Amino acid sequence: MCAASVGTREISRHAVRAELARVAFNRFCLTGFDQVTFADLAQAAGVSRSTFLRYFGTKEDVVLFVFDPVGDVITGALDADEVNEDDWDRLRNALEAAVTFLVRDVRELVTILGLVEKTPALCARLREKQAAWQPEIVARLRGTASSAAGSSVIATVRAAAALECLWIVLGRWSASGGREDLGNLLDTAFAAFSSPAA
Repeated sequence: MCAASVGTREISRHAVRAELARVAFNRFCLTGFDQVTFADLAQAAGVSRSTFLRYFGTKEDVVLFVFDPVGDVITGALDADEVNEDDWDRLRNALEAAVTFLVRDVRELVTILGLVEKTPALCARLREKQAAWQPEIVARLRGTASSAAGSSVIATVRAAAALECLWIVLGRWSASGGREDLGNLLDTAFAAFSSPAA
């Protein structure tokens, strides 16, 4: 099978997943996350339950579909910034790329983050996604000489701290209704790890 046909199929699959996620999210907003079943989602989307399940294994993954590429966005930005000598600056720049990717529709993202905040199952699943991104981020940091001679402990702590900054910043931004400047919020969060001036 040629690469072009595989690529086309993957693009088509992504488009179907995006449409199913859009329909499902509207239903979650109207009815509430816990009250909606896969049968409800399938009916709203005009597909069978088994078809819906072929694209999404859990309701949590339907809501959090928008976050699926974030790990790749962060690692891609780290790869593009390998010449930077400071890991913390590299991570700050990589998170800027992540929030730029996420904030394509302010109202939609604010609504998603609001739903996540009030739904424990969504919070837990988003944390699982975050944990899954961390090893690749750590590998990128360890792959450069700037990361304290490749120390895995230091790289892991920095990656974990940066990802925590991301969620704190997104939470604050969401609470403001998307009005606060994300770049300023990221700067403030990262500055918390800087040594205070003498």
